[in-house]
Amino acid sequence: MTYPFSALVGQDDLRLALVLNAVSPAVGGVLVRGEKGTAKSTAVRAVAALLPDVGVIPGCRFSCEPGSADPQCPDGPHPAEGGGASQRPARLVELPVGASEDRLVGALDIERALAEGVKAFEPGLLAAAHRGVLYVDEVNLLHDHLVDLLLDAAAMGASYVEREGVSVRHAARFLLVGTMNPEEGELRPQLLDRFGLTVEVAASRETDERVEVVRRRLAYDADPAAFAARWAPQEQQVRTRIAEARALLPEVRLGDAALRQIAATCAAFEVDGMRADIVMARTATALAAWAGRTVVLAEDVRQAALLALPHRRRRNPFDAPGLDEDKLDETLERARSEAESASEPGANSDSDSDSGEDDPDPDGDGGPGGDGPDGPDDDGGGGAPQPQDSPADPGAGAEPAQGQGHDRTAAPGGAPHEQPAAPAAEPFTARTLTVPGLGEGAAGRRSRARTAQGRTTGARRPEGALGRLHLAATVQAAAPYQRARGRSGPGLVLRRDDLREAVREGRESNLVLFVVDASGSMAARQRMSAVKGAVLSLLLDAYQRRDKVGLVTFRGTGAEVALPPTSSVDAGAARLEKLPTGGRTPLAAGLLKAHEVLRVERLRDPSRRPLLVVVTDGRATGGPDPVALGARAARLLAASGTAAVVVDCETGPVRLGLAGALAADLGAVAVTLGELRADTVSALVKDVRRAA
Repeated sequence: MTYPFSALVGQDDLRLALVLNAVSPAVGGVLVRGEKGTAKSTAVRAVAALLPDVGVIPGCRFSCEPGSADPQCPDGPHPAEGGGASQRPARLVELPVGASEDRLVGALDIERALAEGVKAFEPGLLAAAHRGVLYVDEVNLLHDHLVDLLLDAAAMGASYVEREGVSVRHAARFLLVGTMNPEEGELRPQLLDRFGLTVEVAASRETDERVEVVRRRLAYDADPAAFAARWAPQEQQVRTRIAEARALLPEVRLGDAALRQIAATCAAFEVDGMRADIVMARTATALAAWAGRTVVLAEDVRQAALLALPHRRRRNPFDAPGLDEDKLDETLERARSEAESASEPGANSDSDSDSGEDDPDPDGDGGPGGDGPDGPDDDGGGGAPQPQDSPADPGAGAEPAQGQGHDRTAAPGGAPHEQPAAPAAEPFTARTLTVPGLGEGAAGRRSRARTAQGRTTGARRPEGALGRLHLAATVQAAAPYQRARGRSGPGLVLRRDDLREAVREGRESNLVLFVVDASGSMAARQRMSAVKGAVLSLLLDAYQRRDKVGLVTFRGTGAEVALPPTSSVDAGAARLEKLPTGGRTPLAAGLLKAHEVLRVERLRDPSRRPLLVVVTDGRATGGPDPVALGARAARLLAASGTAAVVVDCETGPVRLGLAGALAADLGAVAVTLGELRADTVSALVKDVRRAA
């Protein structure tokens, strides 16, 4: 039994965004970002139970609407009048992160298509979600090829399944709802823009509110049926209000003043394209309908901006979502003044009535920012979703190591201290670093691999269900046996053993592990700024190529894992920005820590190949014979088959060439900071492969 939507405590922006999509599916869905354990999935599943029932044609697996059936429906043709129409609840269809392509779009029986000439099609999740809700938990972890399919379906309102010239098309219009934990990685910009609204959620810090959350959850777990019955009246009120708002929606008027405010806001925040303007207009209209009004007010436009723009104003993956509310208010006020001055003196125009000067609120509920679906908001309104503080940085506040050495600075009184964190230099477009050989890891954009997508390089017998048919190889395998099988007509007589699937080569994602020297020899602010800028550039490249990233730093007396391997490059950038420097250079400790991290990751994900990026000047100090220890640690990594690149940070007219010696021990290639730029490197990838 689903937890009641009305029983949710707090999370006003989340509840409002979900309700607005229930009122107007044209808003375009919602992306819920937040830490784990904040009722993201609970809220999504709960709101689906409040959606109005949909009419369907009996026997149609694609949920065609009576009276306006899809003329290309695979189960058609349907009666023009929609005879025998029935009602059923709107579906909530969940897309697992590890779903296959056939599970998402449907499977076509190629064997029957070739042998019998029939389109035996088994619908997928997109067909099931038509006219309902498609919910993707952990949407940021969804494989790229599934993201591409979602983008196509969302853009066209239809799904196409094509296998070797045999194609099926069906309607696929759905409300896309996704939840994600930003610590685990960000979304591709193309998919991010497909979500109409976004909200940031976090656990309340108010004791009373947290107590109420626990109390209600325990009561629900003890007796779900009794708990649902207790909240049934409130659920019915919300369901009725959604239905009334849907009926009122066509009558809501979006005046010129509101449109001018929407356009001015999108221009002021420099969002890309025109989708933001359209989404804001639809959201403001839905807000007015939810409040029981037929006129869009300035407060509706403001709330729409807070929900529709934060995820669209990001200029790069490291920008936190959010809006400057002071700037938003100034923009809205300026647009309102311009609309008033453009109108004729004394005229009672639509612009004046829509500007928000007078606030008609017939329900007395304070508008969409006042009462939530289950009563008055505790904080008095739906404020802007604010970016949450990043997780505590294990390295940022750590005490400095107490090793003694010539590169250690001392505070007055003789107490050693670390250098303050240097800001990162401006990132640049980095040259592509790849792992040599042919892998079989998760689909991505870095190294060569056998994948489900890509160019065809051969054929093989399918080990399980047939994926991508290799038609020529299949015909070639079946051709010698046609006479023996009694073929008498134009059809091809096939057997299961004749089928061949295509072997494809594409790109995979990798684990890029950065090992960064943060010792005193790197402490010069200009040098460390350049180093951070280079690593930041490589992190940005890793984000674009869908890699996992990790960060190991070494200084003082040892090394630490500043960032365990994760898909969140935002977390990596945050750790890098706060990275302090100072102390000796325990190079061997850094390499051994990297070896341990990679060993554990191989056990967790053996198909994901690592790429080690060591950023250092090659110096090694501290302990007996630190240079020899570093060389042995490097050879240990080389023996494990780890592909590596050494970024040589040594500067000045006299160079010792220590980073080059380290690269030789690692079986890697050494490059300078300048050579990492895409416009200055001509053969880095070839050098990495040759060194391997």
